[in-house]
Amino acid sequence: MPAPHTPSGAAQDDDLVFADETPAVAPHGSGAWRVLIVDDDADVHSTTTFALGSLEMHGRPLAFLHAYSAAQAMALLERERDIAVILLDVVMEQADAGLQLVRHVRDTLGRHDVRIILRTGQPGYAPEMDAIRGYDINDYRTKSELTRTKLYTSVAAAIRAYQQIHALEDSRTGLAEVVRANTELMALHSVGEMTLGILREVAALAGQPADGLLCACPPGTPAVGWQVLASCGPSASYTHDGMLLRGAQGPAAAIAQALAERRNLVRDDHLALYFSGKAHCDFAAWVRLARPLDGLRRGLVDVFTSSIAVGLDNVALMTDLHRAAFYDPLTGLPNRTRLVELVDDSLQTRADATLCLVDIDQFAETNDALGHQFGDALLVAVAQRLRQRLDARLALARIGGDIFCVLGQDDLIDPPAVQDLFAAPFSIEGQDVQVSATLGLVRLREHDAGAADALKDADIALKRAKSLRRGGHFYFSRSMGVEIRERVRLMHALRSGFARGELFLAYQPQVELAARRAFGAEALLRWRTEDGRFVPPDRFIPIAEYSGLIIDIGAWVLREACAELVRVRAAGHLDFTMSINVSQVQFRHPHFVDMLRQALLDTGAPPERVELEITESMAMEEPDLLIERLAEIKRTGVSIAIDDFGTGFSSLSYLQRLCVDRLKIDRAFVTEITDAARGSSIAEMVIELGRNLGLSIIAEGVEDERQAQILQTLGCPLAQGYLFARPLAPEALIEWLGSDVLTRAA
Repeated sequence: MPAPHTPSGAAQDDDLVFADETPAVAPHGSGAWRVLIVDDDADVHSTTTFALGSLEMHGRPLAFLHAYSAAQAMALLERERDIAVILLDVVMEQADAGLQLVRHVRDTLGRHDVRIILRTGQPGYAPEMDAIRGYDINDYRTKSELTRTKLYTSVAAAIRAYQQIHALEDSRTGLAEVVRANTELMALHSVGEMTLGILREVAALAGQPADGLLCACPPGTPAVGWQVLASCGPSASYTHDGMLLRGAQGPAAAIAQALAERRNLVRDDHLALYFSGKAHCDFAAWVRLARPLDGLRRGLVDVFTSSIAVGLDNVALMTDLHRAAFYDPLTGLPNRTRLVELVDDSLQTRADATLCLVDIDQFAETNDALGHQFGDALLVAVAQRLRQRLDARLALARIGGDIFCVLGQDDLIDPPAVQDLFAAPFSIEGQDVQVSATLGLVRLREHDAGAADALKDADIALKRAKSLRRGGHFYFSRSMGVEIRERVRLMHALRSGFARGELFLAYQPQVELAARRAFGAEALLRWRTEDGRFVPPDRFIPIAEYSGLIIDIGAWVLREACAELVRVRAAGHLDFTMSINVSQVQFRHPHFVDMLRQALLDTGAPPERVELEITESMAMEEPDLLIERLAEIKRTGVSIAIDDFGTGFSSLSYLQRLCVDRLKIDRAFVTEITDAARGSSIAEMVIELGRNLGLSIIAEGVEDERQAQILQTLGCPLAQGYLFARPLAPEALIEWLGSDVLTRAA
């Protein structure tokens, strides 16, 4: 509606006026604030444009869009998205046309960012205050009171509110991107994948092309430069043989400064990012910028680098752990654990593959006569020749002291050709050494068990070859499956022995290294036959799993261990925790959690003093199912430990999602910590990883005081092993707990 007439001479300097010429309007896309004028009076459009058109608000000009009815405004708003302010007449086609447009903007279009200023020339048609508040209207003015200064003030306040809303939304979106990037990167398994992902995510958060490099930066000033872990874009040209060479300028200088100051450095044309490392080195990145960063993006990059630093460090630890657990440190070849995986893959795909064990004849004699260093050099030379001369499609591994393994398609493995590789002598420390090899082979298509059994069958064939003639070869056949028949016999004996009560539990105490105080025990399943012979657990437990008998045995173990916990508590040891091993087959049983609850209910054992141990290999099979099952177990109050940790390869993302409380270092890695020549041990890496993830650590198989002292120095607080006590009968356990044997030993 037209504005009320102003008497002649009443205009003031700040009144709305218009001249013959209309000021220039900033075009769309120039960075101007876009203001939509909705009014059925053309004079109001001209007056408003003239009053505000030459002004800047918050460093940017104004650009105007015009609609002369609510219907025109609706159509315009359907296609225009970046409108900051709407100057809206209340009364147009209808008395409430303006308010109807407000409802359309907020409710139908969902445009909650645009600021709305209502204007009316007829105060009697003013909307109710509840409606103004309910539809987030910035201001309401009559046209008579809306002078030029007041109009400028109202529009400036509205634009400021619009700017703040978008800044908050950008921050929320940016932080969501940081969370997403962290989640996706933590799911990666290797340093190479993760570092390249970091470069790309930093570029995305900075709104820039991916162009940079990321380096590993061990302590101390590098003599040559830093190892480049990942690079992308034109910056890859700075890499020379996988290194970023030192220099007074460019990326190397920027990275050196970021490392020296231990913080991110932001320049107009580049970023130098610092990632603090806890394992063995820091990391730093250099990212080229096509344009300077605004404050918001700087903050997002800082949040991202600080949050991903721990993850990067943990992935580096996991990569080292993977290398140590799956590859032979002497030759660099895959070890037995990795070979088992490869064989399992071949068995699952039912490939026509052959597994061939290569045993060096009389190696022990050579080792004893010429020394272990000479023997190691010979093993390295054998590995190198096999790697260089065997078909590249064959997998090669070292699975024992002098035993190598070749795996591949049947037609690629020719025993005489493999043995011919040993015809020429090996040059070791200036001496020519002539050795031969004996082979044991198994055709996987004739094998109907798992990889571990395939290796056993190949070993049976190797032993048969050695018994016939050194330097020969022998294929495993079904007629050699005496062990299989023995397993069937043992399965029947186990079933009847369990029914007769031949199985029992022994308890190995677990202690706090610092105080040398017992805090719990691990329940260990044992089998003593009627004639008094002991059957090793590694013989009968796999048979129990294979036959399904482990379900009943496992339920019995749960009840018996919980009952023993109650007896120990009754003897006055209230801080005692009972640790119980859970078989993979038992754990996967659909009623396992019900069995656990029933054991707790039947015995009255406190759940917070019960701990279940699962193996790392179990944790990595169908991890999503495992996560759900562990969460269900945790709701009972029972805690979870991962046994034999370090013998498998856990994805960091899943390890962090598992509801576990403790990592248990395998005895094999405890044994190796006393070998000073090995440097950083797997046990040390597991301890560091557990510390980073906030998990408790316990070491098993501690047999001497030196191992205990090293573990304590490395930060491992808990241990069990023969140094403290062998597995004890129930009565002996309570007697041992009541004695001062640990105090005297300390």
